[in-house]
Amino acid sequence: METVISKDGTVIAYDKIGSGKPLILIDGALCYRSFGPMPKLAPLLADHFTVYYYDRRGRGDSTDVQPYSVEKEVQDIAALVHAAGGSAYIAGLSSGAALALRAAEAGLDLPKIALYEPPFVYEPGSDKTRIDHTGTLNSLLSSNKRGAAVKYFMVQMVGAPAIAAFIMQLMPMFKKLKAIAHTLPYDSTVMGNFTVPAERLAAVTNKVLIAGGGKSPDTLKNAVRGVAAALPNAELRWLEGQTHNVDPVVLAKTLKEFFLH
Repeated sequence: METVISKDGTVIAYDKIGSGKPLILIDGALCYRSFGPMPKLAPLLADHFTVYYYDRRGRGDSTDVQPYSVEKEVQDIAALVHAAGGSAYIAGLSSGAALALRAAEAGLDLPKIALYEPPFVYEPGSDKTRIDHTGTLNSLLSSNKRGAAVKYFMVQMVGAPAIAAFIMQLMPMFKKLKAIAHTLPYDSTVMGNFTVPAERLAAVTNKVLIAGGGKSPDTLKNAVRGVAAALPNAELRWLEGQTHNVDPVVLAKTLKEFFLH
């Protein structure tokens, strides 16, 4: 484990493996350096890249200076880019993909960006855009209802069946999810009102790969298409047979094809 210090003093813990051009991986909600897709994905990329995968603030071994803001999360990425030499590729999954776009908007030196299914799943002007997910999550967490916050995220935000959330709370991993439930409002804040921020994305001129799963729900497919249409320099790719829970082997192959050419 290595660390960098973000602008506000937050300590960001990361692992670095491999050799080649630096590539920073950004997790989605409830995932961190030792829990989620990155521990499997990173080694698959290490033969071509120096891979940085890190604990987003408030997760794992990283600290967390309050109050939260998306700008602070972007500053965390900036600290990693600096540690990588001042320029890096980045790849973000789910809400981590939305955060990667925020980093691009901030003007960090990111020659190529890869995104997998940023969940901008609401249609502009729909009733859903007025749902205050961040407020609800903060209310649950302020009452120390961490498990309820995780279940709210799974059922109301992700769209998992209630029975799936019930079963998951009986599994050992649920303790890990509850341990970082306080970061769920962070991801909700990154997502805004969960619609494609087309006006902002129009200013992102970086070369971007936007990928989605061929078996993902239509809401996520529409989000992928919407992001691709909004970005001036985007390549859209569908990964056949994949869902939001993408196979690291399939994703690694796709990332190599994009970043190496």
